Amino acid sequence: MRRTPSFLLATALAAVLSGGAAAQVASVDSYAGPTGAISQEKSRPAAPDWSGESGASGHPLMTSDAIRTAAADFPACLERLWPAAAKRGVTRNVFQHYTAGLTPDLRIMDLVDNQPEFTKSFWDYLDILVTPERIAKGREMLDKHRATFDAVERAYGVDRYVIAAIWGVETNYGTLAGERPVLRSTATLACIGRRQAYFRDEFLSTLEILQHGDVRPEKLVGSWAGAFGPTQFMPTAFKRFAVDFDKDGRRDVVDSMADLIASTANNLKKAGWTTGQTWGYEVVVPANFNFTLADHRHTMTIREWERHGIVRAGNNAFPRADDRAFLLIPAGVQGPGFLMLHNFRAIMKYNPAEAYALAIGHLSDRLRGGGAFVQSWPRYEKVLSRAERLELQELLSRHGYDVGEPDGRLGARTRAAIRDFQAKIGRVPDGFASAGILNQLRSR
Repeated sequence: MRRTPSFLLATALAAVLSGGAAAQVASVDSYAGPTGAISQEKSRPAAPDWSGESGASGHPLMTSDAIRTAAADFPACLERLWPAAAKRGVTRNVFQHYTAGLTPDLRIMDLVDNQPEFTKSFWDYLDILVTPERIAKGREMLDKHRATFDAVERAYGVDRYVIAAIWGVETNYGTLAGERPVLRSTATLACIGRRQAYFRDEFLSTLEILQHGDVRPEKLVGSWAGAFGPTQFMPTAFKRFAVDFDKDGRRDVVDSMADLIASTANNLKKAGWTTGQTWGYEVVVPANFNFTLADHRHTMTIREWERHGIVRAGNNAFPRADDRAFLLIPAGVQGPGFLMLHNFRAIMKYNPAEAYALAIGHLSDRLRGGGAFVQSWPRYEKVLSRAERLELQELLSRHGYDVGEPDGRLGARTRAAIRDFQAKIGRVPDGFASAGILNQLRSR
């Protein structure tokens, strides 16, 4: 549960592959217990060591030398953050209790540049996250907590199936929530690596959570990026969206099912969720379609899309012709298309990867009884490696196409550049980053 910029903080696929999602307490002034984030970490098995290698992004702060230098400065870096913590109402006693002797978790440096929402194909991502087991478990949880979902749906107007899908994708319904102390993870990223400014806010927000006492210190554990709880709140998202739905005086998104479900709904509501509307529709895109219209910045009514030859998959009718949508064609003309409504954008404010939002939308449909996608994905296509995606962007840039800063992530900007190149060489300009397009660029 988090609002992230271009960087994916929590990676649901990483949760499946490595046993913890990536994604979003008794006041220490009167703290009487012996645990807390530091001692909790000491009681855990040692995490794998950092590889010592530079990050794949090529960012100057992700070189091995830069990481080592920043790690040596870690205690001083934390102390430099004390004035900012004090301005947020964190007492010196709280600050010292949680930072004294804290060491960086350098293993995180091997994870920062490995974000599968941007590196896996859409179909591989969906295959792992939308499974029969996850669908069955989700329906079980919806039934088990029916009364809570009923109350939250009445209060916030957010579709229960989407909330359950977020819960399922983020942590497989709480079974893969991660075990890294949030304070240590956010402190590490606040002082080391390429997103220090962003993570300083997360670190300071973590201290505020500990100061206020909403989540018990030993429960404030999660992903390598600092997301915690079954629906993975980043600390800053917790501050903005967490609610005390069970009225016990604490906003506990870890152990209180009422607070967890309501806080997730509140996040989506404040992101602009439209009550009574779905996230989008699978559609069939004709081969002679004007693919320049397939852009998240270009919205039209469903009726207008139909005039351009777009039809709903399975010959189903669209329920509301005046709804506005944009067209996403993640695998080009060889795969399914999707008309995305405003609620898809609300999901993307939770996590800004299109693959993530599509997985949430599709899982929510399956939980309510819907079927699999009608059209097939082009599984015969070679999925480009990270190095190949980076090369593709660099070649496009070299030929004068605007991809922004090459980073190996194939988002809307790169798709637009590919469309322009395809049109120039007489190919169907569908924006799909295939091995064939990479070879065409290499040959020019």
